[in-house]
Amino acid sequence: MWRGAARALCRVWGAPGRPCSSGRGNAASAPTGAPCCWNCGGQGAHAGGDPQFCPACQALQPPSPDPDFFRLMDCGHSFTVDVQNLKRRYQHLQRLVHPDNFSQKSQTERDFSEQHSTMVNEAYKTLLTPLSRGLYLLKLKGIEISEGTDSDMDLEFLGEIMEVNEKLSEAQSEAETKEIEAFIRAGEKELTEDLGKAFKQGDLQRAKELLKKMKYIVNLDEKVKLKKTSS
Repeated sequence: MWRGAARALCRVWGAPGRPCSSGRGNAASAPTGAPCCWNCGGQGAHAGGDPQFCPACQALQPPSPDPDFFRLMDCGHSFTVDVQNLKRRYQHLQRLVHPDNFSQKSQTERDFSEQHSTMVNEAYKTLLTPLSRGLYLLKLKGIEISEGTDSDMDLEFLGEIMEVNEKLSEAQSEAETKEIEAFIRAGEKELTEDLGKAFKQGDLQRAKELLKKMKYIVNLDEKVKLKKTSS
């Protein structure tokens, strides 16, 4: 669709995977050798990706220093995410750890609450959009996209991006801007579907190349939003 389409402006994810849960907690019994509770010294408390409370004194435990956002949000490690269930999980976790709930607790628990809440926010934002979710999946596999790696990009694709940028800057009417916006959304949808297939097949190199392209598409989408708010 993208190839050659920018000149004409004629212009979800399908990979199977375990979706996010409905938001119920999934606390499990503590494994052998789990850290003791910082507050009462009791066994069984452990710092994990999911907010944990000591079973003896109910004190909030510290968050994991290296959380797995998919585990935290109760999702399978898949590019496919049920956004509605993700939102419910986010709301459930924030109800558990929101700082307002710990205003009368010790300074230690208030600090842990802030840390948990920040981590939940970051996890939610990361898994919410296809671009950040895909980049995070690659990161878990030890693959990162460095800045300034456009030298091997598809030159025709880059040319089309430039054309859309020019059309957007020259757009004078709301109708023209909406037409460009629809084109960009179509391109984003296509890339998202292709990413789902690439991750399903385990083709991480293909996923990496598609995510590079999606960065440009998302940037265009942001420019459209800016133009609409400033017009």
